[in-house]
Amino acid sequence: MDKASRAFTAMAGAVSTWTGRPSAFLLCCLIVIVWAATGPMAHYSDTWQLIINTGTTIVTFLMVFLIQNTQNRDNAAIQAKLDELILTSKARNEFIGIEHLTDTEIGEMLELCEKHRPDDVKRVRAAATAGEKREMRTAQRKAARAAAKPLTKSEKAAARTSA
Repeated sequence: MDKASRAFTAMAGAVSTWTGRPSAFLLCCLIVIVWAATGPMAHYSDTWQLIINTGTTIVTFLMVFLIQNTQNRDNAAIQAKLDELILTSKARNEFIGIEHLTDTEIGEMLELCEKHRPDDVKRVRAAATAGEKREMRTAQRKAARAAAKPLTKSEKAAARTSA
């Protein structure tokens, strides 16, 4: 069974990777265009409509399972990485495996963490209107972009002399 599972995992990963590419989208668009162009020749019959409906239904049905498999594997890998970070840091080990708790229990853990948030952040978020929150996110993005900009020659020289 392990061999079949590995084969499915490899196939699901390959299909997910391929279907996420622009070429796959363009192929689907081309199929729809060709189907639409054949409409007048088929006199827009029920069979003509059934072809696209059946094809898209089958593809959608199969893709749901492939996408779910890929997401499950990705989530499991992320959880394992986060658990390892918790184990190797000073974080509390109670957080390991909380993805297996109920929604209510996870909510309680979140509330526990929220209690440790700085009061200024709590107050600003509570008072902010939707527009203000949008402005805050925009300002945060701009600050992140500014921090990510490459250093100028003079900044690089200053960094070398201070080191």
